[in-house]
Amino acid sequence: MISHKVTRRPEPWPVLKSGLKHRWLVPFRAFEWLWEWVAYGLSRWSFLEALEYLGSFSVLIAVIFYFSESGDRVKQRHYQAWQVINTAQAKGGSGGRIEALQELNEDNVPLVGVDVSSAFLQGVRLGHANLLRADMSAADLRGSDLSSANLTFADLHDANFRSARLQNASFSNATLKDTDLVGSDLSGADLAQADLSGADLRLANVSSVMWKDIKSIKSANIAGVKGAPEGFVRWALQNGAIENTQGNE
Repeated sequence: MISHKVTRRPEPWPVLKSGLKHRWLVPFRAFEWLWEWVAYGLSRWSFLEALEYLGSFSVLIAVIFYFSESGDRVKQRHYQAWQVINTAQAKGGSGGRIEALQELNEDNVPLVGVDVSSAFLQGVRLGHANLLRADMSAADLRGSDLSSANLTFADLHDANFRSARLQNASFSNATLKDTDLVGSDLSGADLAQADLSGADLRLANVSSVMWKDIKSIKSANIAGVKGAPEGFVRWALQNGAIENTQGNE
């Protein structure tokens, strides 16, 4: 907004001086009167008005450049996130991977084939993520949220999904050998051709799971599963599953 305006011409000094009631005010009023003239003179200088217009114009140009380069900034941010993930491959700990994965997923970037094996990802939020063929083997994913995620063909053996939100996730053709799923929410999950041999499903919510095409459930512990679909427990026990309430906590 242009605020430049011409100020009013100051009163002559004799007029101002005669209006002062106290002599000690004279030097202070004289100093102020001097600057009133300076302001008056500058307000009539068109060059300053031009500078004000140029200042506003430069702000406009900066805004235009900011938005025109937003795509490059997003790409740079994604590149840095992938660098964090790839640099920490096959290493324990988080290494910033929780934030990097969440940022990419929030921007709808596919995480296909990502390798976070053995990573500490406790509490990571990857709802609706595309984790096709991801390697999350032996990763610590306790309390994580992978609801509605695509984990088709993912390698999840020995991963820890205790108390994780996995509802409506696709585990089609995924490897879940010896995976810890104690207390997890698997309601509505697709387990077609999933290998659950040795998995710990104690107290897991398995309501509405697609289970009839499970590849293997041998030695899986299904003690205390909740909301089991009709026929699931009987079928699982017939195919090698166990109900061991004394399993390791």
